[in-house]
Amino acid sequence: MSKPTITKKSSLGDVIKNYPETETVFKKYFGSGCFTCPGSKMEDIAFGAMMHNMDPETIVKELNDAVEKAKK
Repeated sequence: MSKPTITKKSSLGDVIKNYPETETVFKKYFGSGCFTCPGSKMEDIAFGAMMHNMDPETIVKELNDAVEKAKK
């Protein structure tokens, strides 16, 4: 099993920039505001999950699943 590409400490902005296929996951959990929020450049997924009262592990799993699916 390969190491996850995205972790709870990954920057929202970096993930959005480097993995555009994760857009639907971000919209599902955080809405579309992440794409224009200046804080997304500094905030990590764990912080975003806390702010939206979501489980970061669930979000990270779905983000990595989206990346893996896009590779196929």
